[in-house]
Amino acid sequence: MLTQRSRYALRAMLFLAKQPRDGAPTPMTRIAAEANVPRKFLELILADLREAGFILSTRGKMGGYRLARANHLISLGEIIRVIEGPLALVPCVSRTAYRPCLDCKDEASCAIRHAMARVRDETARILDGTSLADATAEDLAAA
Repeated sequence: MLTQRSRYALRAMLFLAKQPRDGAPTPMTRIAAEANVPRKFLELILADLREAGFILSTRGKMGGYRLARANHLISLGEIIRVIEGPLALVPCVSRTAYRPCLDCKDEASCAIRHAMARVRDETARILDGTSLADATAEDLAAA
């Protein structure tokens, strides 16, 4: 299940994806209001997203945030991994943070591990295959 922090990050990034790339940076107060994210929480999230290279920030009176790459080059999976970490529901199937389960007798024959590997693969396929551009287009189509 997505944490509230991930939902906030996705909302903020989807809002930024709808802004003109060559326009003025979007102030944090506007992002917070439009994406319905508490400002203090948003500061921390935007710092993580900036550090990961998804957004650029500009200081000063006319400062704010904008996407660092085109919206079709940023996937929902990438954003969630920055905020949450691995997509895997159990550590024994994680591709980036593998750990054996402490209570597992035989990883090779574990039915839970095999099922969770399929869940991880399908989740990654969908999230990594959905860009901000795709998600905003779907928002527009649904409206």
